[in-house]
Amino acid sequence: MELVPWILGSLIVGFLLGLIPMWVKSRQSSRSFSEATDQSDLARTRSALALTLAEQQLNLARMQNTLASAAIDARRGDYESARQSASSFFTSLRAEANKGDDSSLSQAQKAIVEPAFILRDEIISLLARSDPACAERLSDLYVSFREMLLGQRPMASQADGHGEASDDARSVAANGT
Repeated sequence: MELVPWILGSLIVGFLLGLIPMWVKSRQSSRSFSEATDQSDLARTRSALALTLAEQQLNLARMQNTLASAAIDARRGDYESARQSASSFFTSLRAEANKGDDSSLSQAQKAIVEPAFILRDEIISLLARSDPACAERLSDLYVSFREMLLGQRPMASQADGHGEASDDARSVAANGT
């Protein structure tokens, strides 16, 4: 009978000794899982930010492409197609400027593009009248858009000397006149 408490005590101690390594292993696994979850969340956040940035850059590139298409069509004398592209450009630009914090445009860029909206009606009217002067205005607007919003400088080594935007083009984009 005296052996029963000893046996029972030995069983309890043995059980506890077996439980401690499992408890330590469980805590380590839980800690590793928590770290892996944190890293996964961080990677997911980085991916979402990269995707948002890529979408914003794509949106600006689409607007640039639409404006370039309008300028090229106007130079070729296809004024209706140029008018549609120019209208699409201005509509996209206005929508982007009105998005608020979700916009592809920074606050500084929004301030830069505001004067371009003053030119919208004039350019669309010139295109509707098939006026060749609109081709130059669209080209100047394109160069200004590329320089100011996308940070791209035109090539200075073009043979025709139109590699850099004229002071008139910068003036048009800067103050709408």
